[in-house]
Amino acid sequence: MATLMSNYARLPVTFTKGEGALLWDTEGQSYLDALSGIAVCNLGHAHPNVTAAICEQAQTLVHTSNIYGIEHQRRLADRLISLTGMENAFFCNSGAEANEAMIKLARLYARRKNIPNPAIIVTHNSFHGRTLATLSATGNPKVQQGFEPLVLDFIHVPYNDVAAIQQLAEQDNIVAVMVEPVQGEGGVNVPADDYLNQLRTLCDQQQWLLMLDEIQTGIGRTGQWFAYQHNQILPDVLSLAKGLGNGVPIGACLARGVAAELFSPGTHGTTFGGNPLACRTALAVLDSIEQDNLLQRVNELSEYLKKGFATQLSEVQGVQSIRAKGLMIGIELDHPCAELVQQALAQHLLINVTAGNTIRLLPPFILTDSQADKIILTVSGLIKSFLAMH
Repeated sequence: MATLMSNYARLPVTFTKGEGALLWDTEGQSYLDALSGIAVCNLGHAHPNVTAAICEQAQTLVHTSNIYGIEHQRRLADRLISLTGMENAFFCNSGAEANEAMIKLARLYARRKNIPNPAIIVTHNSFHGRTLATLSATGNPKVQQGFEPLVLDFIHVPYNDVAAIQQLAEQDNIVAVMVEPVQGEGGVNVPADDYLNQLRTLCDQQQWLLMLDEIQTGIGRTGQWFAYQHNQILPDVLSLAKGLGNGVPIGACLARGVAAELFSPGTHGTTFGGNPLACRTALAVLDSIEQDNLLQRVNELSEYLKKGFATQLSEVQGVQSIRAKGLMIGIELDHPCAELVQQALAQHLLINVTAGNTIRLLPPFILTDSQADKIILTVSGLIKSFLAMH
């Protein structure tokens, strides 16, 4: 009998070692990682600065409690506030927990405004996590199936459709809009250039909180430290995780303005969140991105990959679109294509298929040009063969 619960459909490979953009399995075979642990290992595997920080901190102090001050937590908060333009931070262990904190802030905001049954506007095809509240916010019925009754009240509207939100402006129990700047799990859906600007204006007009889920887009993934910085706006609440720890679990919820005043002692907490090990690691991640000028590298690689895929696939019938924002790349086909994940694995390349028919690529920032070429040629070849048979 299997000793692990069967909630994952695992691929037939186990990795034992990683370095840079490569992983090695139990047979000693190497694989090119174009997924980065789903946008987590942005600096690749076993990054020397991150490894050194983990080892040094593990030899010093791993955990105390948030009952006491934690110096690295304070330093990380200061650093993130400087990078984001927000005002304060709460640290947790994951993206779902960061989003849970964001939802709780919206509830406290409603309490302050004497709104008894607050609602949060969210979008179709979104993904915010698998806790009961965050899966209720998620715009994917498959994620919610079997867990009803869901947490109320989330109002789902089409993504990239400001008019649909404007039509709800007269509903007096709405307190926030919660969106991903680019939808990741939903298929690498990149909205109109001014989508976030329009949401910012609407939220200001309605006195709603603008809450941005940057779990996947944050920490440089789109070519800026945070995706909203492409739009030169500020959210009221911001959630981070994934790339912040390069594989060490850490999440963060940042707030400004009225949202920064809502948590008080006893209203929210966590045992492990923001411990010395996680925060020291995150500081090393931020240092490495800055020191190695990796935001510029993300933009260079993005253009290189987009140009390469356009050259290979622009005339291929069945390729619906190639979408990209930094190193979030989605290639949508006109057929469900989950089988391509296994076919890519057989060619020692790690990719992902999301939303049924979109190949998702989330390569690490330290990818070399030759590795980028391998991704372009391997994925394009798989697509051409797949579409020729369909």
